[in-house]
Amino acid sequence: MRRGGGGPVKERDAFLDNAKYLLIVLVAVAHSWEAVEWTRATKALYMLVYAFHMPAFIVLSGYLSRGFTGSPRQLRRLVSTIVVPYVVFETAYSLFKRYVDDAPDHAISLLDPWFLTWFLAALLVWRLTTPLWQRLRHPLALALVIAALASTSPAIGEDLNLQRVLQFLPYFVLGLCLRPEHVALVRRREVRLLAVPLFVGALGVAYWAATRMRVAWFAHGDSAQELGEPWWTGPVMTVVTFVCALLLTAAFLSLVPGRRMWFTVLGAGTICGYLLHGFLIKGAEYVGVFETHLWLHDPAGKVVLSLATAAAVTLMCAPPVRRALRPVTEPELSWAFRADQAHDRGTPPAAHSSAAAHRVRETVRS
Repeated sequence: MRRGGGGPVKERDAFLDNAKYLLIVLVAVAHSWEAVEWTRATKALYMLVYAFHMPAFIVLSGYLSRGFTGSPRQLRRLVSTIVVPYVVFETAYSLFKRYVDDAPDHAISLLDPWFLTWFLAALLVWRLTTPLWQRLRHPLALALVIAALASTSPAIGEDLNLQRVLQFLPYFVLGLCLRPEHVALVRRREVRLLAVPLFVGALGVAYWAATRMRVAWFAHGDSAQELGEPWWTGPVMTVVTFVCALLLTAAFLSLVPGRRMWFTVLGAGTICGYLLHGFLIKGAEYVGVFETHLWLHDPAGKVVLSLATAAAVTLMCAPPVRRALRPVTEPELSWAFRADQAHDRGTPPAAHSSAAAHRVRETVRS
């Protein structure tokens, strides 16, 4: 398969696309659970999903960012696929809340991400710092130290949701440290056989912890002091949640199909599903769906809500939606940047310099 310009198109990895799609479904379904009344079982399921779904998504984001070196082409793509969507959807969500939720005083601020746009701000920071992490001797250990320190620092503030940026940082750095052979390890049959018992055991632990632990520990959006806990619990929970997320992420990835499935194509559109599903869930809240349809709070209603949310986010990831949103999720911004011929043609500047020097020598000889 080739581009129109004659260059080869890199084939997508079915396993990674499958994992991204399944994770975005879990993200949307977990967000829908926030709108209904919780029983102990609901809280346990929520804690189980939150213990690994965003960590796993961020690990994959780091894994797919290993090749980021800060080249002009990569920086242009960073602007078009992260900065532009962040500006557009942060503004759109703020206006949505202002007018649909009748909150005219809700501020539109690009420094204070609202609801789910924090991930784009975080991804921008993480990816820009990727070359630095790749030069360090012990990047994961340092990232864990930074996350632990952030969990004890209530003064960090709300700008760019830095608490989450720093507390989720180890997962992105872990993804940067992974290699294909590491991913192959969790795909082994032995790991797959252990995955289901691990999830069953984790659900049992979550059910026990549901009445004893705050779910906010898994959101990583607050310091220990802001959660009403002593400062030292921040570093402890940073390590505990990291280990839990690591085990559950490995178990999840072991169960993800490696071959092409009916939903594999949807993995390329997960950014659309992520950015759009918030309008559906928040819109339902704002217009009173969960207040007028009380059956949604019953066990059967929660099942229906989960299935409906999964179906909706599946449609949002579909290729037609991705094509329709491309002007704001993958805009063509060549008009905004100066052309860098060496990088645009994919040839290192040194190679161009060598070729030019060779032409000069040939001219001199002739």
